[in-house]
Amino acid sequence: MKYFDQLLSNLRSEELLQFFKESQISELMYSPYFLGVVAIIILICLIMKWRLLLATTVGIVGFAELLAYTTAHDTSLADGLGNESLIIFIGGGAAIVSIVIYLLFIKSE
Repeated sequence: MKYFDQLLSNLRSEELLQFFKESQISELMYSPYFLGVVAIIILICLIMKWRLLLATTVGIVGFAELLAYTTAHDTSLADGLGNESLIIFIGGGAAIVSIVIYLLFIKSE
């Protein structure tokens, strides 16, 4: 019972916010363990035809990877609107949204 109480105490809002402040998304995105788990989840979703979970996983991980890539590069608009990182962010976001829409609404299998 103590273990359960300790587990629930770690799930309080303050604890979760502190964890997210300390964690680095960019470090997680380049971890082979995280990428392996995500790949396994995506393969299971493809095999079992769980489209909602597949679309959610692709959307969340795709946007997290896109944010990690974009924030690692310069995104200032000092050079004008033709900044390469900004164009990659906009194009990547449009591609991820297109994939999620395809998985949820167009694919009928």
